[in-house]
Amino acid sequence: MTSTDQRIRRQAAPEQAPYPWLHPTPQEHIGWDVDVLYGPWPRHHRDTGLAAVRAHLAASPVAGALALSTRGPLFDDAAGNAETLRDLAGDPRLRPVGTVDVRDALTADDRLDELAAAGVRFLRLFTVEQAAQPDFPGYRRVVRLAVERGMVLLHDGDPRRFGPPLTGYGANVVFLDLHAYLLADFLLLARDEPGFKATTRMLSGPDSIERVVDSVGPRHLVFGSRTPFMDISPQTLKLRYADIADTDRAAIATGNVEELLA
Repeated sequence: MTSTDQRIRRQAAPEQAPYPWLHPTPQEHIGWDVDVLYGPWPRHHRDTGLAAVRAHLAASPVAGALALSTRGPLFDDAAGNAETLRDLAGDPRLRPVGTVDVRDALTADDRLDELAAAGVRFLRLFTVEQAAQPDFPGYRRVVRLAVERGMVLLHDGDPRRFGPPLTGYGANVVFLDLHAYLLADFLLLARDEPGFKATTRMLSGPDSIERVVDSVGPRHLVFGSRTPFMDISPQTLKLRYADIADTDRAAIATGNVEELLA
């Protein structure tokens, strides 16, 4: 074949995108990831700076994320919140998340007022790193103040332990650490709490997502990956190939979070 023939064939053939997942189909598209962190994290070997996290998300089907600096939960909640707001200002792909140190709940009013004034809708609680228990006075106070302000809680820890104390508030709570083994207890809670949701991250059972949709509906799930500490690809594929209706998939991937943002 001559060089001219080869050039004609290249021009006639449609060019393949080098990374097809950068143009996701409707079934692959993830509107919002609710579980994204950036900054130093003890004993983690990856570069977790904001630039690396942005690049990580850009190479995925995820269009937007709720994110915060790890300075808040690990070192200083006020400084961490200020850093998050400064770093993410003007970036429509990344919405800031605030936090409060539940070990110093006497300052919670100030932190929550600062976040509310900045228009922050989501509050992430780090009960594992801060060794908080559901019956601690400081934890209970932070939760009460946040719910009174209409904030959405992004909550770590075991939903079996932290879920029951959160019932009856009419609160919007997203449990970040729901494992497939704990699913039955979460479904029992969700039946009576329309605002209780969980991320898909640890629902590793072959039918975990389907079970939630069948039992309590898609409104009780959102997408969360724990970027950059976990590989995002298995999380997106798990939702992509779940045996659920496309409308349910779209609600989990995008719609449920957009309702909370509104």
